[in-house]
Amino acid sequence: MKIGKLAEPILIRSVIKQLSHRRDEVLSGPAVGQDCGVIEVEPDEVIVMSTDPITGTTKDIGAHSVYITVNDLAAAGSEPIGIMLSIMLPERISEQKLRIMMQDVEDTCAKLNIEVIGGHTEITNVVNQPVITVTGVGKTKKSELMITSQIKANQDIVVTKWIGLEATAILAKEKEEELLKRYPKELVDTARDFASYLSVVEEAKIAKAHGASAMHDITEGGVFGALWEMASSADLGLEVDLKAIPIRQETVEVCEYFGLNPYQIMSSGSMMIATDDGAGLVRKLEEKGIHGSVVGRTNDGNDRILMNGEEQRYLDRPQPDELYKVMG
Repeated sequence: MKIGKLAEPILIRSVIKQLSHRRDEVLSGPAVGQDCGVIEVEPDEVIVMSTDPITGTTKDIGAHSVYITVNDLAAAGSEPIGIMLSIMLPERISEQKLRIMMQDVEDTCAKLNIEVIGGHTEITNVVNQPVITVTGVGKTKKSELMITSQIKANQDIVVTKWIGLEATAILAKEKEEELLKRYPKELVDTARDFASYLSVVEEAKIAKAHGASAMHDITEGGVFGALWEMASSADLGLEVDLKAIPIRQETVEVCEYFGLNPYQIMSSGSMMIATDDGAGLVRKLEEKGIHGSVVGRTNDGNDRILMNGEEQRYLDRPQPDELYKVMG
């Protein structure tokens, strides 16, 4: 099998179909495009959980790991409470690097008003670089829970900030010397700083208050993967204007250098939102200094179409993330 997310048919037949629902408290479990599990603890309060491994980068991995998992909780409309960490370290790592990693975790938790509530740390010869798996815990009222299957036909699709932020920042950090041979230092530094945009907690709050029906953090597989997952989860069609999808020039340059498709590359920091009033939501986001764009619309058909001027093509099933072509 290829590196990256499991292909959707394999995920369905070999993972999801092997699992059974047996507890009344579990309101939402494994499904295509669904990042969080949900447990009901009170008549109108649920615990939301999500877990993510960080394997695509080693630099600033502490902060990165926190943002990625908390974003999933925010996309479910929940208030993040804390995280649990499983940290696997190679033998050659120094205690100082471990301490810096944990300081980054704590600093990021402080910014998000959450805390580390437990975990496990281990030195092992099974890994050759640090691997962090983060489990996030959040809460919300049952009536305010948001899952991707709640998307309806004839809703606007909004994308926040710009796609490719996560992968651009990773490549600018991990391949800095190589990029500096081609691009000016100012461009590479700006690309590195895209890591400061990785949290989507604020736009999630704005979208929830605006009455959005569902949200999806654009992660592995990029914006094309997120579009497919959102439409698939609700069994809907969609039509998207490729030119409306927001992307920074730094991302275009970095992806062009490595021969990568920016529409199929890790894009944490960018949220996809389904809402009845896309233009109104974009205005609300802009008032808070968050860029947003209406990129398309859902429909009650089966086709998932990408428009590029007069040309159109069908959206493919999610492909392996382009970042793995460079990072392995």
